[in-house]
Amino acid sequence: MKLTVQIRLLPTPEQAAALEATLHACNEAATWASRVAFERDVKRTFALREHTYGEIRARWGLGAQAAQHVVKKTCDAYTTLKANLKAGNLGRPGSKRYRRATEKPIVFRPEGAQPYDDRMLSWQMAERRVSVWTVTGRVKDVAFTASPGQLATLALHRKGESDLVCRDGMWFLLATCEVPETSLNTDPVDFLGIDLGIVNIATTSDGEIMAGRELNRSRSRERGLRAKLQKKNTPSAKRRLKKRRRKEARRAKDVNHKIAKHVVAEAERTGRGIALEDLTGIRERVRLRKPQRATHSSWSFHQLGQFIAYKARKAGVPVVHVDPAYTSRTCAECGHMDRANRVSQAWFACRSCGFVDHADRNGSRNIRARARELWRCGVQSITPAPPPKQRGEAGRKRSATASGARCASPSL
Repeated sequence: MKLTVQIRLLPTPEQAAALEATLHACNEAATWASRVAFERDVKRTFALREHTYGEIRARWGLGAQAAQHVVKKTCDAYTTLKANLKAGNLGRPGSKRYRRATEKPIVFRPEGAQPYDDRMLSWQMAERRVSVWTVTGRVKDVAFTASPGQLATLALHRKGESDLVCRDGMWFLLATCEVPETSLNTDPVDFLGIDLGIVNIATTSDGEIMAGRELNRSRSRERGLRAKLQKKNTPSAKRRLKKRRRKEARRAKDVNHKIAKHVVAEAERTGRGIALEDLTGIRERVRLRKPQRATHSSWSFHQLGQFIAYKARKAGVPVVHVDPAYTSRTCAECGHMDRANRVSQAWFACRSCGFVDHADRNGSRNIRARARELWRCGVQSITPAPPPKQRGEAGRKRSATASGARCASPSL
């Protein structure tokens, strides 16, 4: 499987200036190539290369490999745009956002990432140095650093291109590594159900609750501070805003990595699979009051699911995605489903059998039961299509059957 390892470069001021000039030249050339591709409606790499390759080399002084990567980066950007338009991620055809994306060519940021292959970038792992091609010539002996685990992965499994990135004045190389996968456990003894939420980021069917109160408090604090600084709008306030950029995202990413690592390690240790909810499109299906929108929009459930999925794949742990419809209203003991069962955000009390439990723990047990049924039917993962919008369905996670288990032909 492919993983990306982030390596921080420690260039001298002269080396940093050369790297900056290179990024600016490559992205300026990519913007010009994008304009040519848009005006002539040429979005394929080979065809666009015929129109732009010579001009890119002559005008911006890029090397052969750099010019090739500029053309390919431009075509990849249009391919991604086409996929987003097809998926509806940029609104409906004719909407303001859709027109803004399609009525003008793509523009690349001056410090956008630039891909490097082994002809343009060489690694000296023992000395922790890299040699990088720039528009001013080859820059050698650029120091780099990373965590011991990342350095070990880089030394053993690096394969393919690396992206040069400048972020908040710091330089990074995002190196592609081909990491071997552990063989998939095709006979798990059970499943570890994971209920995802905002108040409690993840709750397992074993009863372990990974609360999100600290993360939510820090998010609220960051939002308040941003609002105050934006209101002041002074040079000092702008400097502080720039310094605090992405701080909240980094904190949330770190928390999600830790939770994913713990969940996968527990499933691997006990020989179980992992059961996750398929929450695709949940933001479009719910209607929230204004005070709730920021909290709901900053809920990074998709990122946590991705982290769990790739760590599980690396460890050979099977992952099943189940339909989350009514998991918060169904009793894990008797199966009775009633909206009144959910007493509050934290507590569940069955109106039929009297079973009382933490609401998220009860939901995770239902998710585990659905994963068992799916695996018994031979389905490793299922992603249901979003239901049509209906009145009164805003508070539900899914509009589907209460069982949530759909059998199909075995895929093992």
